Amino acid sequence: MRNHLLSTFVILHLGLLGWVLDLRGQEPVIRATVDVVNVVCTVRDRHGNYVSDLKKEDFQMTEDKVGQQIKFFHNESGDDAQALTIVLLIDTSGSVKEKLAFEQVAATEFLKRTLRTNKDMAAIVQFDSDINLVQDFTYDHDLLSHAIVEMRAGGATKLYDAIWLAAQDLLGQEVGRKVIVILSDGADTQSIVSEKDAIRIAQEEDVVIYGIGVRSRRFDSNFGKLKKFSESTGGVFFNSKADLEKLREAFNRINHEIKNQYMLGYVSTNTKRDGSFRKLRVTVRGSGLKVNYRKGYYAPLASP
Repeated sequence: MRNHLLSTFVILHLGLLGWVLDLRGQEPVIRATVDVVNVVCTVRDRHGNYVSDLKKEDFQMTEDKVGQQIKFFHNESGDDAQALTIVLLIDTSGSVKEKLAFEQVAATEFLKRTLRTNKDMAAIVQFDSDINLVQDFTYDHDLLSHAIVEMRAGGATKLYDAIWLAAQDLLGQEVGRKVIVILSDGADTQSIVSEKDAIRIAQEEDVVIYGIGVRSRRFDSNFGKLKKFSESTGGVFFNSKADLEKLREAFNRINHEIKNQYMLGYVSTNTKRDGSFRKLRVTVRGSGLKVNYRKGYYAPLASP
């Protein structure tokens, strides 16, 4: 297990004391140094069916309305799809306690269906008042299943902190396709990281977020936040209604999304490293085709 991951999660367990001291009371400054902008997308026809036979020439990309040349392209729908790395973030706060058993069953089934043997990996993180890496990246389905089943619920909710850590410390050094799947009611109550910074780090690390809303009748929820995280990174949000079959349906749709992706990459014609937000637009040739992708990203910042 990675030493830097352990230290980060220990700091969080202690209430982020070390993190706050290092930052002298400021929010974390997030910087990117890569010049290639990667955009993951899916394409559906007017009937909602995935279109998986498109070529690079079928796509057009603009950044702030300026055309960009797509230099890198990969169809992720076939057997040669790039390796997939998934972080499963499971809300174990008291507000979703009564639904945890459903989450555990559906999440275990999802990983068994989605991960390809000895090619795709997953890690399991539970978050409530603390954030715990209960299983580091592994190909082993038994280890993943055991980690999920052993989780217990209780406490508050550090959703934004969990997303930030998953994107930065778990997925930041990974290659290939990177995905976070969140099961939560979306109601953050204790995070230090802001919603904006959590979205920003996910975008900078090319992470696609899929949110599954799990609602309890006795507590507030904020599915709008989960939807915003998903849409900001090119993912999709699903309202499971906290029912086991609805959870299975949501995971099944995420499985299909992952297996029908395209990866587009370009080097921006805007060379300013000013940290500004840049709007993206992806279109495809063909009548009635709808593209799902992240709608923008934050430019890298110049080194101090």
